[in-house]
Amino acid sequence: MATNKTIGTRGREFVGTVISAKMQKTATVEWPRTVFVSKYERSMTQRTRVKAHNPDSIEAKVGDKVLVRECRPLSKTKNFIIMQKLGVDYTFMARAENLKAALAGRAEEQKVHAKNAAAAKTVEAKQ
Repeated sequence: MATNKTIGTRGREFVGTVISAKMQKTATVEWPRTVFVSKYERSMTQRTRVKAHNPDSIEAKVGDKVLVRECRPLSKTKNFIIMQKLGVDYTFMARAENLKAALAGRAEEQKVHAKNAAAAKTVEAKQ
């Protein structure tokens, strides 16, 4: 028996990017913030990551820019709910593609290195 419940919201509201949506009805959302470090008299960029409820009506995916709002605790770690999708964060998608390409290149280099090491061992064994 499915009931249509509403979740009341209160408190803080942020705009962030969905970085993971692998869990059921849960997404990880992050947004950057600037923090001033008095020791060095400089500002530093940090990021905040929260778990947010991902309703069936919204179904946010990785790379979506979303509006999250604080609500009552829904689980041990979920205190936010995704209110609406604001579009796609293209800078996040570009960073993810670059990272994937770099990791693929590194794996290819490791295969070549392992192949060369194996060839060197067979040459040494023959001598």
